[in-house]
Amino acid sequence: MQPPRPTLRTLREDLKLPLPSAREPLDEIDHPLLGKAREQFADDHASHERIRAIDDELLFKVKVQRWRGALWLDEDQPWLVAAGQREDGSSEDFYAALEADANAARARYNAVHPKPLTGKTHVGHLLPTQDDYDRHRLEVGTRLVRRLVAEVQDLTRGSLHDGHEHATDFPTFRLGVLVRADDGHETYVAVRITGSVPDDLAAVVLRHVPGCDPASWFPEYALPGRHLLPAEQAWSTVMDPHAAAKLLEED
Repeated sequence: MQPPRPTLRTLREDLKLPLPSAREPLDEIDHPLLGKAREQFADDHASHERIRAIDDELLFKVKVQRWRGALWLDEDQPWLVAAGQREDGSSEDFYAALEADANAARARYNAVHPKPLTGKTHVGHLLPTQDDYDRHRLEVGTRLVRRLVAEVQDLTRGSLHDGHEHATDFPTFRLGVLVRADDGHETYVAVRITGSVPDDLAAVVLRHVPGCDPASWFPEYALPGRHLLPAEQAWSTVMDPHAAAKLLEED
């Protein structure tokens, strides 16, 4: 199960929060209701309380403090499609207002469509739109870059400690980093990618190798002890000795 995320409408209109840049995934927003939703849906096998007043879609309750929310599942992606405040005994109470809005939406729908809805409610206007899915796809690239940066630094540190290549697999390629530091000599760094990646992604990798000038990388046609395979590309440079010493001190 993916972490719950708010729709853009819920974020702006219900939670009254600004839309962050694509570098900040919406499922990581710091808000009590979203935090509770993440907690509730962390376990794929946990049971959830349905909002029974809504009969055209399966919506689940999210409650924390005075915040109330309605969560809809799109396969393995939960969406917070509406949010509001608890107001006991009032028509402004979130769940009462949600039901009234869904009833009114059904009436509006049936007034202009030849085939009427048979249920009591209609919440289609609350579900994710194309803009929501576009934003979600945009964040996939952001997550890849964040993981890539973290892995590059971990692989570099690991190789510097033992002198062997450290590598990891991504969905469409394999990334390897080899660092060799000999006493009295420059610290040699080689990065190799097996598989196909766009040039801008390779540039992200090279730009985030610790202690290396992004403009100092040169293409390689062989790695220590072997030639490159047909699906491989590689680059090499030298690492700043102070950066190498600092990395060696890290656990």
